[in-house]
Amino acid sequence: MTDDSTPVLFSRQGEIAIVTLNRPEQRNAMDASTTKALRAVFDEIEGDTNLRVTILAANGPVFCAGMDLKAFLSGEADEILFGPGRFGGFVSRQRSKPVIACVQGAALAGGFELVLACDLVVSAETAVFGLPEARLGLVAGAGGAFRVGQRLPPAIANEIVLLGGRFDARQALAWGLVNRVTAGDPMPLAMEMASVVAANAPLSIAAGLELTAAGSGAAQAALWAANDHHLRRLIASEDAREGAEAFAQKRSPKWSGR
Repeated sequence: MTDDSTPVLFSRQGEIAIVTLNRPEQRNAMDASTTKALRAVFDEIEGDTNLRVTILAANGPVFCAGMDLKAFLSGEADEILFGPGRFGGFVSRQRSKPVIACVQGAALAGGFELVLACDLVVSAETAVFGLPEARLGLVAGAGGAFRVGQRLPPAIANEIVLLGGRFDARQALAWGLVNRVTAGDPMPLAMEMASVVAANAPLSIAAGLELTAAGSGAAQAALWAANDHHLRRLIASEDAREGAEAFAQKRSPKWSGR
């Protein structure tokens, strides 16, 4: 899985699909082409009756740094954030097969939101997580803000969203955002977990996914509507452009509140 020209790699091991983000030089940041490729891969997986479970992994030292800010500044935000499935073509898509996030490095901003959209999570103990969007003039608009709000006590969710700092894998495990933490490469643990899922009854798995999703968020449509409202307003703001430019130029942003 080393094809440098392909932003998303896809392979099969029996009934297990392995999807790998493959832009390590760009910290696996999401641009429009990667979004379209990831969406197409998950369309294929959903339609393949021989596949039971997916592992979402990444090449390089970073799992995913979120949206590619160069792509944002060049006008690709609408495709990345609001296309079918929203961020990565993944975070809001309906699925009948579980996805296991295999996090080997930093999962930040939209990268952490990809993880939050998965059904199970295994992580290297060296991985870090965070939603730094407030530091960039944006909001965690790929489901991250409301998903941490659903899963964590308000004070902890607010710390993650409003302070924009990072936390490590052990803290994520303590908060219940990660299922397993391991030393070294998390892929063997992800494969072990995927093998257990694949051995279970597929109709039972699909029903279980639907019921746990319904139980955790009966108001999903309303949450996504509020999410999109705030995200569209913010990405059109002067502060969002200032945040992206300041980040690219490695300087402190000068907020205008507009």
